[in-house]
Amino acid sequence: MVSHYLEAYADAGLYTMQGRLCELEDGRFQSFPRSSWEREIELVPQVPLRGVEWIFDLFGQGANPLETSEGRRTLRKALEQHAVKVASICADYFMDCPLVHHDADTRAYRAAKLEWLISVCPEMAIKRIVLPFVDASKIADSKAAAAVLNVLHSVLPKAQAACVELHLETDMRPAEFRAFLNEIDHPLVKVNYDSGNSSSLGFKPTEEFAAYGERIGSFHIKDRVLGGKTVPLGEGDTDFESLRGCLIDIDYQGDFVLQVARGKPGDELRWLRGVNALACQWLRGEIKLGQGG
Repeated sequence: MVSHYLEAYADAGLYTMQGRLCELEDGRFQSFPRSSWEREIELVPQVPLRGVEWIFDLFGQGANPLETSEGRRTLRKALEQHAVKVASICADYFMDCPLVHHDADTRAYRAAKLEWLISVCPEMAIKRIVLPFVDASKIADSKAAAAVLNVLHSVLPKAQAACVELHLETDMRPAEFRAFLNEIDHPLVKVNYDSGNSSSLGFKPTEEFAAYGERIGSFHIKDRVLGGKTVPLGEGDTDFESLRGCLIDIDYQGDFVLQVARGKPGDELRWLRGVNALACQWLRGEIKLGQGG
């Protein structure tokens, strides 16, 4: 086993989920920061991080610069000015407007929205979209699975033309998720692994990686308690030691995004600096996180 990639990645810098460097808006734990997205871009290098995973959701409609050509020009200028990258889009829009909807017309409208989101990615040099299938958008049964597969197959030509990967985040059990992935065995369809969500569900990293490790394309760093909420890194039930070994075993070459617990309001920059340092130490193998470490 070698860990050179993880060490080099930590040295080069992680990404953060958008909104973690500014105060909550409208009491939302995670949403597009309507009033502070430009300020957050200025703060990213001060952590330091290499960039953000951009949020596209209903809450941000009308304020998200991705929505218009002028907005995207403004966003590109801000990113270039501060040497910040957008690694990916977290499409939380589909939490509020699930792709698992059984009505064909509704599903077609939402698939068209996804196609549009794919279409703006090349202009922004964005290489992937994370699609959440948890909570209200979970793949709960065979009908929901069929609906999602229908949408994915329908948008793949657009994704292929744009060279955009679709990373799926689900709460399906490892064997079940593997069977689902087998139904859409395409190099652009990958897994977004969320360490906190998996620990909350009681999944074992070794079983998950054995089931679909080769399909994991991106990684959300998070800690949660079994059956419970997000907590500071090392204070939950996430088996970070096992996870690092699993990442090395599959020769993981993707990105890492901090999707971590929040600190006190007004203390976002100092808090994320500490969390980022802790996560980088974990990736380098310098410390053990949680599980008695």
